[in-house]
Amino acid sequence: MKLTRRSFLKASAAGFGAAVLSYGLTGCGSSSDSGSDKVDVSFDHGVASGDPLHDAVVIWTRVTPKLAAANSVQVRWEVALDNTFKEMVHDGMVQVGSDTDFTLKVDLQNLEAGTRYYYRFASNERLSPVGTTRTLPEGELDQVKLAVMSCSNYPAGYFHAYAEVAKRDDLDAVLHLGDYIYEYGAGGYASDDAQALGRSFPADNNSELLTLSDYRKRYALYRTDKDLQALHQAAPFITVWDDHEVSNDTWRDGAQNHNEGEGHFDDRKLAALKAYFEWMPIRGQDSSQPIYRKFEFGDLVSLYMLDTRVLARDKQLSYADFDLTSQAGQGAFMAALTDANRSLLGGQQLNWLTDNMALSAATWQVLGQQVLMTKMWLPAEIMLILGSVEATLAAGGDVSAILAEANVLFAELAQIKGRVLAGDPSVTAAERARVETTIPYNLDAWDGYAYEREALLGAARAMQKNLVVLAGDTHNGWAGNLVTAANNPLAANSYAGVEFATSSVSSPGMEEYLSLDTTNPQAIAQTEQVIGLLIDHLHYTNLTDRGFLTLTFSRNYVDAQWHYVSSVKQRDYLMLENRRHTMRVWAGANRLDA
Repeated sequence: MKLTRRSFLKASAAGFGAAVLSYGLTGCGSSSDSGSDKVDVSFDHGVASGDPLHDAVVIWTRVTPKLAAANSVQVRWEVALDNTFKEMVHDGMVQVGSDTDFTLKVDLQNLEAGTRYYYRFASNERLSPVGTTRTLPEGELDQVKLAVMSCSNYPAGYFHAYAEVAKRDDLDAVLHLGDYIYEYGAGGYASDDAQALGRSFPADNNSELLTLSDYRKRYALYRTDKDLQALHQAAPFITVWDDHEVSNDTWRDGAQNHNEGEGHFDDRKLAALKAYFEWMPIRGQDSSQPIYRKFEFGDLVSLYMLDTRVLARDKQLSYADFDLTSQAGQGAFMAALTDANRSLLGGQQLNWLTDNMALSAATWQVLGQQVLMTKMWLPAEIMLILGSVEATLAAGGDVSAILAEANVLFAELAQIKGRVLAGDPSVTAAERARVETTIPYNLDAWDGYAYEREALLGAARAMQKNLVVLAGDTHNGWAGNLVTAANNPLAANSYAGVEFATSSVSSPGMEEYLSLDTTNPQAIAQTEQVIGLLIDHLHYTNLTDRGFLTLTFSRNYVDAQWHYVSSVKQRDYLMLENRRHTMRVWAGANRLDA
C-alpha cells in the first residue's frame, strides 16, 4: 500500500512516540518504592530532554531489564527546581514495556517559562543520572543562544563535538538537524577505521538497517556513547530527521539505498520512524502535531523545524537522465529543475510556514532543516569532471588522475572568475562563458527544487522578515546569501536571507570526496578560496573539519560561530582555535557582506 500523508499520520497517531502527560506532583510515593514488580534494571542509555515550550518539556529515558523475558517495568520520574530534589514540582509512575522498546517519554506540563529544571528516573531502587533541562523564555529578550549539530556517524569517529557542547552552560537549546544515526552495515560508509577506534557494530546489528528491531538496536548503540549521553543530560534538544534515519537520499516513496530484495519501502520507513519517535526526546506525531513544528523564544526568535525528506519530497533529479551536451537536453533539464509541480516541503507545509512567518512578530525567523538552500552552482566543466569522479569511484577505479585534472581546472576557472569580477576588459566571451555556464552541484539539496525555494524566499522578502536558514547534511561548514531569481514575482533579484550550515559531528566531508591533503593548510585554504570565488553567493566554507555551530541572536544582529575539533580519529583532541570562524548578520540587512 502506498503510504500517503494521511495514512502516515494515522499510523503515527496510533503508535509513534506517545508521551505520558505529567501535570505536577501526584504524591504517589518515592523513588525507593518504584520497583514493586521486582524486575532489576539499569539505565544504560542515560536521560534526555527535548521539544521545550514556555510551559512544557519532554523528558526521556530507557530502562534495560536484566531479565530478558520481562514484558514490562515500572518507572518513576521526579522533577525539581534543584539538583538535590528538595524542591520537587513533578512526579509520577508508569509501566513501560517492549511495545516501546522500554523507552519512556514524559511531557511535563504547567512549567514556568525560562526556568531550569532537574529530572531523574527510578525503577527497582535504581536511579538514572540526573538531567538538566529548561523551558523557553517569554517576553522581551536580549539574547537567545543555540548550538547546531548534524551528521554523527558512529564508526567514522568519536563524538568530540557532543562532548564540547555538553561543557557549555549558556545555551537555550541544542538543534540537531538530522543524520543522528546512519543505516549502513559493517563495512559501509565511512567505517574503514571502526575496528581500530573500537566503534564496530555488534554482531546482532552489523548489517544494513531494515526492520524495527534493527533501527532500535542502532539507536541503543549510539546512546551508549558517553559524549552523546553527556550532551543529552546537559541540555534540551530540538530535533528533526534527515535521510539516514531511514536510508540514504530518502524521498517520499523510496531512497537511493533501498534496493530490490529489501522489502517494501513503506514498511522500512514506518519501522525507522517508529524507532525515531521512541528513542528521541520529541513529542509524538499525530495530525495536530506533525514533525514540522514551531518554537518561540520570546519576542526574539521564531524557530520552524521543517521536514524536507519524508512527507512530501519528490524523487531527486539525476544528471544521468539528461543529455547536457545538447540544447534540447539542457532545456529539458532546466524545465525539470524549475517545475512548479516538484515538491520538497509540499504545499501544506509551505503554507503552514509562510502563514506562521506572516503572523510572527519575532525579530528573527529561523528555519531548522536539513539540506543547503544557498544556490550552489559550479561551472559546468567542473561538474562534468566531478561526475566522472563519482562514476569512477562507483566502479572501483582510481580517481587520482581525474582529481589532478580537476585541481588544475579549478585554479584556471578561479583565475578567470577573478578577472571577471575585477572588470578586466581582456576577458574574452569564451572565457566568460566558461565561468558563467553553471549548473547545480547537488540536486538532493534545494537546488533540485527551485520552485519551492523561490516561493519561500519571495514570501520572506515580501514580508520583510529577517530570515536565517540552518542546514546540515553536507558535513562541511558553509555560509551564503539567499537571493531570489530575476523572474521571482514576489521579489526579483533580492537578498531574502542568509544560510548557515554546520559541519558534521563525525562524518567525513568534501576533503574525502576530493582527496584533499589535510596536512597542507595552505592548499586547503586555497581550495576553499577557489570554491568561494566560483560560487556566486557563497561567503564562507570549511572543507575539512568536524565540529558544530553556535548562533547568538540579539535585537540588532546574529553571530554565527563555527567550532572545530582537531580530530575525530583520536581519543585526545583539541579545539582548533585557528579554524574557529565568526560571521555577523545585521537585522534588516538580510545578507552577508563579502
